[in-house]
Amino acid sequence: MITTGINNTFFIHTFGCQMNQADSGIITALLQHEGYSLADSEDEAGIILLNTCAVRENAVDRIEHYLQHLQGLKKRNKGLIVGVSGCVPQYQRQEMFSISPAIDFLAGPDTYRSLPLLIQQVRAGQRPSSLEFNSAETYEGIDPVRQGAISAFVPVMRGCNNMCAFCVVPFTRGRERSHPFSSVISEVRQLVSSGYREITLLGQNVNSYHDPEEGLDFAALLDAASREAPLARIRFTTSHPKDISEALVRTIADRPNICNHIHLPVQSGSSRMLALMNRGHTIDEYREKTALIREVIPGVVLTTDIIAGFCGEQEKDHQATLELLSEIRFDLAYMFFYSERPGTLAARTLEDDVPEAVKKRRLQEIIDLQNSISEVLYQGAVGTVVEVLAESESKRSSQQLMGRTDTNRVVVFDRAHYQAGDLVKVLITSATSATLIGRPEYSVDYES
Repeated sequence: MITTGINNTFFIHTFGCQMNQADSGIITALLQHEGYSLADSEDEAGIILLNTCAVRENAVDRIEHYLQHLQGLKKRNKGLIVGVSGCVPQYQRQEMFSISPAIDFLAGPDTYRSLPLLIQQVRAGQRPSSLEFNSAETYEGIDPVRQGAISAFVPVMRGCNNMCAFCVVPFTRGRERSHPFSSVISEVRQLVSSGYREITLLGQNVNSYHDPEEGLDFAALLDAASREAPLARIRFTTSHPKDISEALVRTIADRPNICNHIHLPVQSGSSRMLALMNRGHTIDEYREKTALIREVIPGVVLTTDIIAGFCGEQEKDHQATLELLSEIRFDLAYMFFYSERPGTLAARTLEDDVPEAVKKRRLQEIIDLQNSISEVLYQGAVGTVVEVLAESESKRSSQQLMGRTDTNRVVVFDRAHYQAGDLVKVLITSATSATLIGRPEYSVDYES
């Protein structure tokens, strides 16, 4: 039960990945079910929740900086409650309360159902936390509250079993557990009936999905989702190279509404480094997977993640990464230099022995090469007509819309009479290394 006579509105700041965005929808639904209401801004809220991601070190720094702002806000609003949820409190549970006096309570990714109780405990003068792992928790039966009505995330699994040496996810989100096949398809069906144009199936490693009821794999789930939503785009993220199957690749090729984009993190072009990273595959195996993907799926676009300067990386390993980028020619890469994360396999067993100046130099070389590749690929689209799902007004001009192709390329185009949610054929007239620019040719009839 909520406490009457006080401000029972809440506002959520979501940091980090798409899974966190999906979790914020779950949190909103849980709190609204208990009688709390969503505030339009943090200034109006009686409860502010930071839903956090711990994957990158700078993500943690951003949260600490934001808590300083909230500490000032609490001085002006004596009744304000601040909670921190998600991966950061799960990861830094020992020192979390000492980070900032602004924090009133903590909740981990498996304990969102306890949020109403935690709020009550704060109002009773406590400073509680709920950070237990729950290997059975998938938030089954909760209908998330989503922002917008065009694109929706559908989590199909939680947690990760891979134990990559650099990664905190197994320590923040626990072991893998998959949502029942039937509940995922039911959620897709509901989204279709609500008019959503694009559905993204989410998981730390979606292609290790395993239906707990009938044992169906991710290829079967992806196929079923695409058939349930034939007029919507279907995406998925993220994939692990070792779990890409031929059945999955052929499903993407066979189903016209599954987008021709696969995000396939490689992290390094060196098999020696992949072994140190505990990635579970060699670079030759990665090449075989990408060759299969490109052979079976015409026009497919690949994107990736790269870590520069991981423990023990030598110059030859770095050069192998540059060679792989030149060979595979990814459309885009998320590129970082390695920073040690306490508690991970690398922090426990490997020496962070690459000087920071070397890490930064190698990262810059990776960025420069990838940007040049992206620019050539994007310039190659000039003069072509692409199909774009308009998502929103462009940040730079109300006279333009921003959307994405089915290969996940960002397109900015003249608005004309179109609106967000329209599927538009766009003639590409120019490009940067990250954006296509064009003018609309005509709209696409969803019913055709």
